[in-house]
Amino acid sequence: MSASPLRNRLIGLALAALVLVLDLRTKAYVTDILGLDEDGKQIVLTAFFNLTRTSNFGVSMGLLTADSMEMRWLLVALTGAIALAVLVWLLRERRLVDIVPLGLVLGGAMGNIRDRALFGHVIDFADFHIGARHFYIFNLADAAISVGVLIILARSFLSSEKHPDQAAVAATEN
Repeated sequence: MSASPLRNRLIGLALAALVLVLDLRTKAYVTDILGLDEDGKQIVLTAFFNLTRTSNFGVSMGLLTADSMEMRWLLVALTGAIALAVLVWLLRERRLVDIVPLGLVLGGAMGNIRDRALFGHVIDFADFHIGARHFYIFNLADAAISVGVLIILARSFLSSEKHPDQAAVAATEN
């Protein structure tokens, strides 16, 4: 017996809430407890991973930098609209395998939207690097969004399931 769509959707919403809470707690831990309260402050952990505080004024990898109040609130509105679309998508899905990645994306988006609305930037701190070459400094919300999007993309490319319209066309061609 399969789980009900309502139960699956509630699990997706709970996952989004969990990602949001974990994102807020990790940011508070890094800034308040560990003292990385200014850009550039750093704790060296390994040869390839540091905690390095940075403020991301852009969307992804610094794109669409919000260098004015208007741009800040435009980004809040844009990312809020995307989060709303993800929420609607999550509420329309039925299967948990389709809902879980949407919950990851939604929770991550909410964490970053909260930062941008309150501070005007997103707090990033997870710094993977090789030597002096830094790749990307991110936070838990970014990681959840990335994993969720990768799962959605992998499922769309690797899925052998056909959309009902495609199945009907394939049946008439045979």
